[in-house]
Amino acid sequence: MLTSRSMEVKSCKVTIPDLEGVTHTVTVIVTAATLYEAVALGLAALRSHDWAAELVQGQIIVTVESVSVEHAVRINKFYQWIERHGGSPAEKTRRRRVKAILGLAEQ
Repeated sequence: MLTSRSMEVKSCKVTIPDLEGVTHTVTVIVTAATLYEAVALGLAALRSHDWAAELVQGQIIVTVESVSVEHAVRINKFYQWIERHGGSPAEKTRRRRVKAILGLAEQ
C-alpha cells in the first residue's frame, strides 16, 4: 500500500471498468502519499473523456509500476472514505487533499 513514506514520484496504472463492462486503463505519473490519492489522481486523469461520467460503480485497480504492486478499491468505499468525518488530523488532511484533487468543495 502507498504510505506517507512513499512520497516519491511513481508510475501507476489506474484501471476502471465502465457500466458496460469495458475496462479502461490510464498510466499516470503521480506523487501520492496514499492509495486513495492515487485513485483520485487516476480518476482526475480519466475525467477528460466522455465515457468517464459512467464510472460510478465497480472497482478501481491501481498498479504501482515501480514496485509492481496492485490494489483494488471499490468506488463506493472510496467515496465513503472521502465523506467520512472525524479521524486523526493526518487522516483529515489526506481526505482534504483527495477532495482537492477531485475538485470537490470542502463542506
